[in-house]
Amino acid sequence: MNLAIIGATGLVGEEILKVLQEKKIKINELTLVASNKSIGKTVKFCNNNYKIISIEDALEKKLDLAIFSAGKDLSLKWAKKFANNEVTVIDNSSAWRMDKTKKLIVPEVNGNELTIDDKIIANPNCSTIQMLIALAPIHIRYGITRIIVSTYQSITGTGRIAVNQLNNEYNNIEGEMAYKYPIHQNAIPHCDEFEDNGYTKEEMKLINETHKILDPNISVTATAVRVPVIGGHSESINLTLEKSFQIDDIKKLLSESNGIKLEDDTKNFKYPMPIYAKGKDDVFVGRIRKDFSCENSLNLWVVSDNLRKGAATNAIQILELIKSKGFIG
Repeated sequence: MNLAIIGATGLVGEEILKVLQEKKIKINELTLVASNKSIGKTVKFCNNNYKIISIEDALEKKLDLAIFSAGKDLSLKWAKKFANNEVTVIDNSSAWRMDKTKKLIVPEVNGNELTIDDKIIANPNCSTIQMLIALAPIHIRYGITRIIVSTYQSITGTGRIAVNQLNNEYNNIEGEMAYKYPIHQNAIPHCDEFEDNGYTKEEMKLINETHKILDPNISVTATAVRVPVIGGHSESINLTLEKSFQIDDIKKLLSESNGIKLEDDTKNFKYPMPIYAKGKDDVFVGRIRKDFSCENSLNLWVVSDNLRKGAATNAIQILELIKSKGFIG
């Protein structure tokens, strides 16, 4: 397999390289692409140094697959050019997620939808991925009619500039601001841009992507908040189900589901937290309890490393899936 990473020097690109190395995926030729200011620099991978090249030069190479992690605008401009060269593209941006001709894939949920004809495959939003990993088994068994989700999202979702802002504020250093307000000792109810309906794009992604991946008939509402956390995103989720349930049955179902690690032992103060999710690929679920205010309803607390399962790991799992199906070399 000849593989290109577009956006190799960003936070997600770096995480993709880590996951590839951890999984020991065999690569014949690795091509690394980044912005013009990084061209010519070297990146170490599996004890070898790889020189960063331009996306124009990468397009001229004989590739099997390219993972894009360099933003929506670049993906819109270049992904089809690679696909037209018979390169399978896995795109981490929002460019193709709601395109009706493109698949939006969480392997554990809807990986069976992929075919050899899918040349551009969209990776969902990080918050959507972890939520649907947790909710898909429940929906299959009990039927979800409504989702209310509030997210507490890591600054790493904004990128390196946000990490630098937090570190600068912590150390009383003036520097470039990723947000309009300080993030240190703060919570900002504003992830991505505001739309005309009063919701942010991040909140609408949770709604629209859930409809595309899981079920268009589920009512979904969301509030997304940025918090001064490095390790991952947290979500408070309230569900209303079609069928009655027992909490022990929900816990058993989730504990047996792929990609989920159940951490729900309040007597011993065990519950998911981003400080422990950092660097891990699982989606952690806990604080599972009935919502006594509404029939057939329950609450969950869901945590996952947004750079891992929320981006890099999900993309690599898509790579592994299409490789296992024989769609790429």
